[in-house]
Amino acid sequence: MKNKKIEELNSSKIPIIVFDKNLEQFRDVVLFPEKLAKANEILNRVGLPKVLQDRK
Repeated sequence: MKNKKIEELNSSKIPIIVFDKNLEQFRDVVLFPEKLAKANEILNRVGLPKVLQDRK
């Protein structure tokens, strides 16, 4: 019976994702503000890659 369920999961087209509710405490919290500031500075100076700009 266990193998049948595994087979069904493996052949499924829809991925099954389980979220840990404890991760909700990190929503809207910046864990690495220095890295975020540096990344924003680089993006402001250099800009987005052309591939991403075309999607917008």
